[in-house]
Amino acid sequence: MRILTDLTRSWLTRSLRPFLFRREYDEVLPYGDCENLGLYVHIPFCRTVCGFCPYCKVPYDAELCSRYIDALIGEIRLVGSQFPGKKTVTSLYFGGGTPALAADRAGEILSAIREHFTVTEGIGMELHPDDVTPSVLHKLRDAGVTKISIGIQSFQPKFQRILGRKPVDADALRTALKEVPFETVSMDFIFALPDQTFEDLKVDVDAAFAVGANHTAVYPFIDFSFTSGRIRPMRNKEKRALLDRLTLYCEEKGYARDSIWTFSRDGQARYSSMTRDNFLGFGCSAATCLRRQFKINTFSAEEYIKRIDAGTLPTSLTLRFTERQRMIYYLFWTAYSTRVDPAAFETFFGVPLEKMYGAEIRLAKRLGFIEEEGGIYRMTMKGAFYYHYYENYYTLAYIDKMWGILRQEAFPKEIRL
Repeated sequence: MRILTDLTRSWLTRSLRPFLFRREYDEVLPYGDCENLGLYVHIPFCRTVCGFCPYCKVPYDAELCSRYIDALIGEIRLVGSQFPGKKTVTSLYFGGGTPALAADRAGEILSAIREHFTVTEGIGMELHPDDVTPSVLHKLRDAGVTKISIGIQSFQPKFQRILGRKPVDADALRTALKEVPFETVSMDFIFALPDQTFEDLKVDVDAAFAVGANHTAVYPFIDFSFTSGRIRPMRNKEKRALLDRLTLYCEEKGYARDSIWTFSRDGQARYSSMTRDNFLGFGCSAATCLRRQFKINTFSAEEYIKRIDAGTLPTSLTLRFTERQRMIYYLFWTAYSTRVDPAAFETFFGVPLEKMYGAEIRLAKRLGFIEEEGGIYRMTMKGAFYYHYYENYYTLAYIDKMWGILRQEAFPKEIRL
């Protein structure tokens, strides 16, 4: 697994140099000249911690949550004040954890954001099904949230039991979403669970649109080494069959595919916090990616609060990109949208994509992974599966290692990937 990712990294970066994350940080983040800049806010608190979830989360405690939100607002102002005036950004997404546990303070957080940033493409927030109530939805919409993503995982009790979750009340969801509408209502599902069939996925996707979603995300199950759940992963051959059949079904229904895992009913709904050229992350475990650096905040809520109270950034590790490393990062996450625009690449890096990766593009075409249409490279169904195939290796070789260490050490000296 690690050999495959290391060889791919060396080939595409034309170097044996690893991704080296060190315990260093900049007091000033050079984001002022970044275009297509997005914002991400992490709120880690959960009522109960799901065994399969790899993200940074903390059991909910009202007092700790209150102190954390104070610190979060402090970080936003600390970073935002480094740019004169207001910086225009594309989007803002709240993830977790369960961000709605801080719904009463969403207005304060967004007020701090608006002091320093102008958001042009909407504000999204992840929700647990338990938080999809008229009361919570009204608070979020009144604060300015325009998009929501609900972590259903599955409407079917047999898979909820596997995941250690309680059943979802579809009727309650329908009622709440009808009373309090949003621009985008996305519902997340997990595929490649034990004994899951295409019919199971079809039932979940159909149910999502029936209860009020206009967008769905169907993510593959990945077995992280540090999670407590013990779910048997599905074989790759079965995963590909599931993903291909689901894609064909959604296309037959007229749903627009806007990323590897997501489909929208009307082609207008969008929900993705990942496909941004640059982004600023606020909160513990949040990452920031700029033109020449990638940094990640400490995973410790207490250490995060201490850093902000001391007036310093809560950065745990920083990677200084080489030019080729930044290109690969850009292409990997841009490809998540199933399309790569060579003109956008050249604008970002000042060099033609074909000059840097012409041989790889020709090989991808020959293997049937991509097609060229109107000057844009678009991923085929085969390419989408192999993107997932490689992402699984990348996640377990790199992200699993980094997050595993950061869960144990607030500020490790360095990590080589």
